[in-house]
Amino acid sequence: MNSPKKSGAKPLIILLLVFLLPVVAAKIVLSMNLYHGGATNKGELLSPETSYASLAMENPRPREWQVLYLLPGDCDALCLDRLYILKQSHVALGREQNRVHTMILLTENSDISALTLHSFETVKASRAMIEMLDDQQMVIVDPLGSLVMRYSKVSGRAQQILQGKSLVSDLRKMLKLSRVG
Repeated sequence: MNSPKKSGAKPLIILLLVFLLPVVAAKIVLSMNLYHGGATNKGELLSPETSYASLAMENPRPREWQVLYLLPGDCDALCLDRLYILKQSHVALGREQNRVHTMILLTENSDISALTLHSFETVKASRAMIEMLDDQQMVIVDPLGSLVMRYSKVSGRAQQILQGKSLVSDLRKMLKLSRVG
C-alpha cells in the first residue's frame, strides 16, 4: 500500500546552505582583506579629519575648491615644473576653472622669486600645514575646507605632466559630483 513519504531534513539543509554559504564566503573574504574595491581616483585620499581647522589654519577661500602647493625654500627645476603644471592644470579645467583656485602656501623661507613667471594667489601656511606638506605635494581642498586628495612629488617632466592630467581628471570628477562650490 501507499506508505507515507518521510520528509527528511536534507532539502532543508541544502536550502539553508544555498543562502548562508555566499554570506559566510563574503564575510571571510572581507575580514581577511582579500577584496580591494575598484577606485578611479589617481591621487591619494586623505583622512576625513584633515582640514584647515585641524591644521590650525584659516580657510583663505571658504566655499570654493582649491589646489594647494607649498613653495619650498629653494625652488629648483622640479619646483618650477610643479608651478607650470599647476598653471596648466587650472587652464585645462576649461569652463570649470572659475570654481577652482590655486593657492601657493608660503613659509618664512619660501623662494618667492619663482612666482614671477606665474600669477598665483599666495597665503601664509601654518606650522601644522607645513609639516603635512613637506615634500612638494599638491593637495585638493573641497569647499568645506577638508583636504581631500594628495599628489606626491614625482621626478621627471613626463611624470609631472601625467600627474597634472591625473589632478585634472580627479578634479573634474569631484566638480561634477559636488553640489557645493
